[in-house]
Amino acid sequence: MMPGPPVVLITGTSSGFGRYTAVRLAGVGMRVFGTSRKPSNEVLPYTVLQMDVDHDASVAEAVAQVIADAGRIDVLVNNAGIGVAGSIEDTSIDEAKRQLETNFFGVVRATQSVLPHMRAQGSGKIINISSIGGLISLPFQAFYSASKFAVEALTEALRLEVAPFGIKVCCIEPGDFATEMTDKRITIAEADSEAYGLRMRRTIAQYERDERGGEDPALVAKLVERLILQPNPKPRYLVGAPVQKSAAFLKRLVGSAAFERVFRKVYRL
Repeated sequence: MMPGPPVVLITGTSSGFGRYTAVRLAGVGMRVFGTSRKPSNEVLPYTVLQMDVDHDASVAEAVAQVIADAGRIDVLVNNAGIGVAGSIEDTSIDEAKRQLETNFFGVVRATQSVLPHMRAQGSGKIINISSIGGLISLPFQAFYSASKFAVEALTEALRLEVAPFGIKVCCIEPGDFATEMTDKRITIAEADSEAYGLRMRRTIAQYERDERGGEDPALVAKLVERLILQPNPKPRYLVGAPVQKSAAFLKRLVGSAAFERVFRKVYRL
């Protein structure tokens, strides 16, 4: 039994899924700590800590602050992330590393920092925010997809490693949702190359139209709440529009080659 309401640490709560989730969980009585690279002075129903998931010391300091204030961490929601758009050939190694640094190694840092505390208390839950892009690789967002495929692999292995300590692990795979991440997408420096520029811009524009017309982020926040209360979550939860959930199923059903032909038509590739 937890001594009181669950203590929840959510990375990346300045906007998007993180903010929606933090507000919802605080509203149902959980003790929520959110993080931001640059916290504002805004009055919020949860505590905001400075954390940059790209840096070891920043993550360790924020986790230590939660332990100092609350005495425990019951749930970690690894939500912080960025999106980098561009062709594989034109993306610099530094740009690719930036994508993986935040979306994958940021998850690793936060996870490694909370696990000793969860093991000591004999319980805990880690919820990783992945993406449908971790199931279906997205052209001109290959490194974003690579980061999310990596989170999927990490989640599967971590579940097995930490189960003996009473720690549960799962991931959420959102499809297209209307969040601020659309406007925050980072475009590579060589985006206008002759070989890829036109197709890249056209494809990303389609992604952005789909995102802006996407689902309500509150659905993800509700799912996080449900998973916190669920004793034994499954490895993964796909959430989004029915057509996107069907696409992930279709890829498994018909195989990658046939699915690729459909994908080419939809995005005019």
